[in-house]
Amino acid sequence: MATETQEGFLNICRHEQNRRSIADVTGFLKRRMNFFFFSFSGTNRKFYHWEAPPSKNVFQNIFSRSTLARCHADLFVGGELNICYNAVDRHVENGRGDQVAIIYDSPVTNTKEKITYKELLEQVSKLADVMVKHGVKKGDRVVIYMPMIPQTVYCMLACARIGAIHSLIFGGFASKELSVRIDHAKPKLIVTASFGVEPKRKVEYISLLEAALARVESKPDKVLVYQRLNLGHVPLTKGRDLDWEEELAKAQYSKCVSVASDHPLYILYTSGTTGLPKGVVRPTGGYAVMLNWTMSAVYGLKPGEVWWAASDLGWVVGHSYICYGPLLHGNTTVLYEGKPVGTPDAGAYFRVLAEHEVAAFFTSPTAIRAIRQQDPEAALGKQYSLKRFRTMFVAGEHCDVDTLEWSKRVFKVPVLDHWWQTESGSAITASCIGLGNSTTPPPGQAGKPVPGYNVMILDENKKPVKAKTLGNIVVKLPLPPGAFSGLWENQETFQKLYFQKFPGYYDTMDAGYMDEDGYLYVLSRADDVINVAGHRISAGAIEECILFHPAVADCAVVGQEDPLKGHVPFALCVLREGIKTQESKILKEIVERVRTNIGPVAAFQKGMFVRQLPKTRSGKIPRSALSALISGKPYKITPTIEDASVFKHIEELIKKN
Repeated sequence: MATETQEGFLNICRHEQNRRSIADVTGFLKRRMNFFFFSFSGTNRKFYHWEAPPSKNVFQNIFSRSTLARCHADLFVGGELNICYNAVDRHVENGRGDQVAIIYDSPVTNTKEKITYKELLEQVSKLADVMVKHGVKKGDRVVIYMPMIPQTVYCMLACARIGAIHSLIFGGFASKELSVRIDHAKPKLIVTASFGVEPKRKVEYISLLEAALARVESKPDKVLVYQRLNLGHVPLTKGRDLDWEEELAKAQYSKCVSVASDHPLYILYTSGTTGLPKGVVRPTGGYAVMLNWTMSAVYGLKPGEVWWAASDLGWVVGHSYICYGPLLHGNTTVLYEGKPVGTPDAGAYFRVLAEHEVAAFFTSPTAIRAIRQQDPEAALGKQYSLKRFRTMFVAGEHCDVDTLEWSKRVFKVPVLDHWWQTESGSAITASCIGLGNSTTPPPGQAGKPVPGYNVMILDENKKPVKAKTLGNIVVKLPLPPGAFSGLWENQETFQKLYFQKFPGYYDTMDAGYMDEDGYLYVLSRADDVINVAGHRISAGAIEECILFHPAVADCAVVGQEDPLKGHVPFALCVLREGIKTQESKILKEIVERVRTNIGPVAAFQKGMFVRQLPKTRSGKIPRSALSALISGKPYKITPTIEDASVFKHIEELIKKN
């Protein structure tokens, strides 16, 4: 344990590092680049390797040419690298080929597999050769429509190996939305699997893809199909489809292709926009730098340790912290094809943590609430020994204090909330435990700004607000390495959506506040702040109050139109298993709690109890659709919703009431 004097010194150091990263961006980026890309000559590849080093004056005058009006400084100009080489080949060349790179754990197919770095290199290099032989070259797009299996990671790395730009689309995505993304990306090749597996059903990817291709104008030259023979066999389309195993049997080792540091690594489409699809573009060099740094600085890992991000490869967490981040850092990454509950039960996460000796773990608050709802005392987890497990991280949505404290109690490790976005690619605020940050920060916070991020809270008049005042969370430009560089073929939306409202800042479109010590409290999306008779009330703050009630497992608060106040908060609540108390009594207690903790100004009086909440596959609540539904207006169901039937269930309850 650090003494009070030592802790005080560490706090000064942490504050100073972040202060310097903001005050001296040039120096900060130089230090970070030199730390990661130690070998510019290419003769010593123990550390990161550049095929061509960035120019020495890369960081000079980065604020010239009105840089503050742009989102980025000019980063790593002239540098060339290959991220696949740094994530795979480099470890093999340094004698770590026999280390396990990927642990594949699939309770839905009863499959477990360990893939070493040497085996990973063989699979990736051969797959890259298959792509090249069928005409894929640097800059071409490859759409990956795959489930949570090792072959999906192979595809991502194979694309990076040859400089192709991958666009990974969530497996099982609906045909209409899939077709829109295919048409926008215009892929040379599509890679898919025969089937995916959900807890209670098999998903036929080929039929979904065929329906999507029937809609598109930009058809791919070829479709590479991985047959999951344990789930069945699907016929291939002659002249278009390629069989994965047959192609790899003929393939040879393929060398890496160097790309410029700003070369797009991938396009990741996000939902919730109108018009052109919103495809986030990730530049290679800055992303590699940031990810490698965060594995140690934010998550406190050493190379060789086991890391598990319980997400999906189709989301940004999967890109950053199932695939690229842990492999760049030389860790073992767990690839889990299952759910927090139902595969087979609420003890699944405990089993994976124990069996694979996971050191650090990343999940969402939604997953934790699902476990708690089915197993309130985590009885199923008590049979497992988590001897190597030391830290748990949550992100993806606001984590209420009650859920956080429950997690600490049952997992018996520090549980740290942190905040980031698809656009950032990694944490914007966090407790950087590798830098000595506290593992017991104040409840409800999401960390302090990660070095390189100058986070501020502004009001609607673009003015900074006082501590603990709700406002718009923004980041002063330029953005650090790793952040997105644009939207694919949609730069007009890029500028308008993110930089127009607050000139000189990146608009996160989230709402929250900072305390006097610099901790950020993210409460909700900015458009989820409910205007009640002129008072701005955070939906997240009301949810926090409600979730403290012992009978409530989950909840969502949205604005319901009101003729007098404009809008009033309306709560949809899910009860824990086995609750016998009358719903009317629970609602009354909830209303009183909100009144006591937030005040009468919230005007919270209405709510209903539902069997489950509609959520996207990444755990987010579609608030705008719910608000429209509660207000009796037409609504649109986003294609990423896990179970669209929940909306119909809520509609029926509204009619009954």
